[in-house]
Amino acid sequence: MFVKRFIPSLVAVAVVALTGVASAADPIKIGIPQPMTGPNKQYGDQIQAGALTAIETINAKGGVKGRKLEPILIDDGCEPKQAVPAANQVVNSGAKFAVAHACSGTTVPAVGVYEEEGIVAITPGATSPLVTDTLKPHFFFRTIGRDDQQGPFAAGYIANTLKPRTVAVLHDKQTYGAGVATQVRDALKKHGVNVALFESINVGDSDYSAVITKLKTLSPDLVYFGGYHPELGLLLRQAREQNLNVQFMGPEGTANQDLVAIAGPAIDGLLVTLPADFTKRPENAEIVKAFQAAKRDPDGAFQMPAYAAVEVIAASIEAVGDDPAKVADYLHATTFDTSIGKVEYDAKGDLKDFEFAVYQWDRAGNKKQL
Repeated sequence: MFVKRFIPSLVAVAVVALTGVASAADPIKIGIPQPMTGPNKQYGDQIQAGALTAIETINAKGGVKGRKLEPILIDDGCEPKQAVPAANQVVNSGAKFAVAHACSGTTVPAVGVYEEEGIVAITPGATSPLVTDTLKPHFFFRTIGRDDQQGPFAAGYIANTLKPRTVAVLHDKQTYGAGVATQVRDALKKHGVNVALFESINVGDSDYSAVITKLKTLSPDLVYFGGYHPELGLLLRQAREQNLNVQFMGPEGTANQDLVAIAGPAIDGLLVTLPADFTKRPENAEIVKAFQAAKRDPDGAFQMPAYAAVEVIAASIEAVGDDPAKVADYLHATTFDTSIGKVEYDAKGDLKDFEFAVYQWDRAGNKKQL
């Protein structure tokens, strides 16, 4: 009788134990909603390269608390209308963590989904202040600087290094482009630089002759463009065709290899603000080797910020477990050493400091940090 009663108890204990082991071994899913199609696909490719390399490196070392990280790739097309559906795909996948959207216009409407669902999401690419100013989120973070860091940095370089008499500022009316252009304009005015024109263009237009005619009349020493590479490429090419030889400058959203194909030789001398070249940090030598071993390019605006996003998620889970609320609290309270250097957050999930740099491009697609 004792044996008959004892065996079922042992079986029950064993089942509970095995269930616990299976649960502990379940992968930790990380959603990666990025543009996998469309004209801004290259930015998504960079973020995927960084996130996947970090995930593979961590998994090769045993994962996090003995559990593997599992990437969930999702296409948001860099389209605001796809933002909420893409964020909901993260939710439906069961992921509680995300290396989130590249584009600001996509990120802003998605933030509310992550906040409502309690998903810790980190963007390595979206720079608009609206991303974190709109909701003042607790679960959403960045591993890239804001436009009100990038814009003043660009303006400082323009005012102190280029020293133009007059500047024209153009933008594409979108969340990202208009936002960074406004930051540059306002910071230039504080430096005492004459901003002779602040004007928008339409995304998708094929002929920018009207604004180029205005620029020729004003004859500025520099034109700053806030937006993405398709429009800047056409502006550069058409300006050259219409004998407007002026220095152009743009933010990291213009830094796409496809810009070379659009602009041709007119790209020579273009200035772009980008995250600093984190591949040159001695501490990142092994990380660069991991990219190369996976046949991925580590040299771009968003690879290292994406790698850092996975690093801080993994370090936080290692410290406090996989409860997203505890992970978010830990992220807000902790300073991390990462592939982009020190990562420390303010109350809104923005980096307290981020390193931007100015690069010069040529028609071969080469860029040189100045």
